[in-house]
Amino acid sequence: MKKLLVVGLMALSALLAACERRATAPRPEFTNTDLTGLPYAKDFALTDHNGKPRTLADFKGKVVLMFFGYTQCPDVCPTTMAEMSAAMKELGPQADQVQVLFVTVDPERDTQQLLAEYVPAFDKRFLGLYGTAEQTAAVGKEFKVFYAKVPGKTPGSYTMDHTAASYVFDKQGKIRLLVRSGQGPAPIVHDLKLLLSQP
Repeated sequence: MKKLLVVGLMALSALLAACERRATAPRPEFTNTDLTGLPYAKDFALTDHNGKPRTLADFKGKVVLMFFGYTQCPDVCPTTMAEMSAAMKELGPQADQVQVLFVTVDPERDTQQLLAEYVPAFDKRFLGLYGTAEQTAAVGKEFKVFYAKVPGKTPGSYTMDHTAASYVFDKQGKIRLLVRSGQGPAPIVHDLKLLLSQP
């Protein structure tokens, strides 16, 4: 009886130690900037490159990665889109649960047709979004995105200064992350997998 009691106490002690180890194990952390709970970037009303009106609610059930740029951007935009494309490849079958959105900050030049050619070239699942100048301004304000026209040598050769980061939303459509541009696909894949593992 005494031996059974000792064995029982040893088993209980081992179980409690295991529980303590589990409780103190570090929680998985995002590599990128955690924006969970911030009261902005709640929604948008734009049109996709297929001509379909879109809001954030259309993508509920998917993790959404949203980047603001323009098709004639010489460096940051194609680099970021290539990173997202590489991240989708690394995700494998899980990539079907992710929606990448490219929002133009240059509605003057980025027509539906141009976006339809540019955006899916990186990944056929990516969607380009555009709106009127007023709609673009409203979305920029809601998402706290900076963009401004920089004059060129001719009226049509201007460039756009703009925020070079992406927002990530969880499957419930809540803002969760700010992803820096130019860091390569690995940190993006790490964070997307964490979000995809959540209900």
